Amino acid sequence: MIQFEPIFDALGDPSRRQILDLLASGPRGVRQLSDDMPVSRSAVSQHLKVLKHANLVTDTADGTRRIYRLNADGFEVLRSYLDIMWRDGLNAFAQAAREHATAEKDKP
Repeated sequence: MIQFEPIFDALGDPSRRQILDLLASGPRGVRQLSDDMPVSRSAVSQHLKVLKHANLVTDTADGTRRIYRLNADGFEVLRSYLDIMWRDGLNAFAQAAREHATAEKDKP
C-alpha cells in the first residue's frame, strides 16, 4: 500500500512548498535554493531531506555538491491520490443528489 502521509507531511511546511516551487523551474543545488529563500543552507538541507523521504525530490552528485530536482514519480502518486479523492467525492455527491431527488419526488 502506498503511504501518502509523508507526502502530505512534507507539503505541510511553507518552506518545503517554496523549495518545490523553485525546483519547478529546474534542478538546483542547496546553495542556489538557499540564495532564494529566507532560511539557512542547513535548514534547506533539512527540508530537502524531508522532501526526498516523501519521494517528491531526487538528487544526483555533481562533484562535491548535490543537485536536486522534482521527482515525477512522487507527484504521480500524489495526483493518483487526489484523483481518487475527487472521484469518491463526486460519487458521494451524485448519490446524495439522487437520494434528495427521490425524496423530493416522494413528498406529497
